Amino acid sequence: MVMDKELAMDAAAAARHARFGKLPERIRFEDMTEEVEGEPGGGVNATYNPEGSWKHYSCLALDLGL
Repeated sequence: MVMDKELAMDAAAAARHARFGKLPERIRFEDMTEEVEGEPGGGVNATYNPEGSWKHYSCLALDLGL
């Protein structure tokens, strides 16, 4: 009976491997990050515009109409 379970497990594992193959290789943390030089002054879009800042304001009470 133990042999039957092992054969069933091996058959299931073989079916999974045939369908999905193997897991992808791990990606190192160093390969996931990229260092980029920042622009002096924060770049072109770093300026603060008080008249346009209301577009980015979010308030749940206002969204619900309270």
